Amino acid sequence: METDMALLSLDNPVFVTYLIAAAIMLLKLMLQPWMTVFRMMEVRAGFRSPEDAKKSPLNPMPGPGQLEPNEYVERSRRMNLNDLESIPGFLVAGFLFVLTGPPVILAQVLLWGYVIARAAHFIAYSTAQLHDIRATCWTLSSLPVIAMAVYILVRGLSA
Repeated sequence: METDMALLSLDNPVFVTYLIAAAIMLLKLMLQPWMTVFRMMEVRAGFRSPEDAKKSPLNPMPGPGQLEPNEYVERSRRMNLNDLESIPGFLVAGFLFVLTGPPVILAQVLLWGYVIARAAHFIAYSTAQLHDIRATCWTLSSLPVIAMAVYILVRGLSA
């Protein structure tokens, strides 16, 4: 049990790497919706529900087009959906990966590789790059998660 607890210690560089990478990804996951709201307020469009177009303190002069889709806002929503599809798997795989006690260099390459690829994906998506570029960034972010899952599986089967 003592060895298991050492894996989840700030003395374990693999765990520290995971903590920092996970915190960055959690911030990305939680800040993206704020970007969507900012964009909605900036262009006064892209609202989704009928009650969103009613007069209120935050919407003192509702406009007729507020409920119509707006590409500027929808792009941010799509980025948020992509985060919701990708980041939770990373968080779980990364934590289980830490529990297997992998070599530090392998953990750092996989965990930071994911973070860097997701940052590149964000830049590609927010600047409306070609699908090929976004898909490449997404693929590069999925590979570390797959590698961690395979590592976890192999370690589990060999235990």
